[in-house]
Amino acid sequence: MKTNPRRHIPGLLALALLACGAAHAQEDNKVRVTNEGGIRDEWTLADGVKLSAPGYPGSFAPRGDNVCVAMGYRINPDGTTGEYTMLKGWSSSGGDKEPEEGFWAAYSQAAAGALSQWRFKPRPEVGTPRAVDTVATMTFMGKQPQDAADLRSRCQVADIIALLEQARRERADRSDINRHQIDRAYRQQTRSEMIRTPRQ
Repeated sequence: MKTNPRRHIPGLLALALLACGAAHAQEDNKVRVTNEGGIRDEWTLADGVKLSAPGYPGSFAPRGDNVCVAMGYRINPDGTTGEYTMLKGWSSSGGDKEPEEGFWAAYSQAAAGALSQWRFKPRPEVGTPRAVDTVATMTFMGKQPQDAADLRSRCQVADIIALLEQARRERADRSDINRHQIDRAYRQQTRSEMIRTPRQ
């Protein structure tokens, strides 16, 4: 299992890389993108496989937060999973804000560990299986009583394609802002150098 801690950012910022990859993949028609549960038309669980649930991260057990994460993942043509990306997170102590450093990384790694054990097989009527990007909502019940469905609902992604599109737009907006900041800094530096340079 490999996860990139820099990709474990709550909210839409975590989707920037996935959004570009999914858009490119959809154009190539190699990878389909579907909502949670939307794989049923092409995939089913492999024989003898149960959907593993993540264990509560030991490093944050003393806090006892109730936590959910929406994990983007890919089902590869061979039925294995990969490309784990935290799309959304919520905790009873901080909402969608990270309560302390390493918090989201710990929970997303636990979720990715469970997802890495999931195995699928194509339905008999599917000729050539194709990869699919989808999402799984994982919950971690802490010390406080909370309805499991309520906890799960705080992280569920209703429309992953819309979420990817929104991330794409936000990434483009951030790119424009960065470009303007770089241009402004360059102009200010050039102006200050002109002032310091004696005219001949």
